Amino acid sequence: MKKIKITISGMHCASCAGNVERSLRKVPGVKSVSVSLMSNKGIVETEDNVPEEALKKAVARTGYKAVEIQAI
Repeated sequence: MKKIKITISGMHCASCAGNVERSLRKVPGVKSVSVSLMSNKGIVETEDNVPEEALKKAVARTGYKAVEIQAI
């Protein structure tokens, strides 16, 4: 398991954060997701084999941009 912090740009309401959370949860191998509107960040716990590109695409599907992805 690994934890990843994603900086997300473009969110402006709680509904935005909820949409990003739902999209990230659909990525195979994602175990838990928490997105904060206040910090514009998401914390994702995944299996080791989940590619960062899959997480970026999940954020992009909701109309926002994953600016930075880093392991924590």
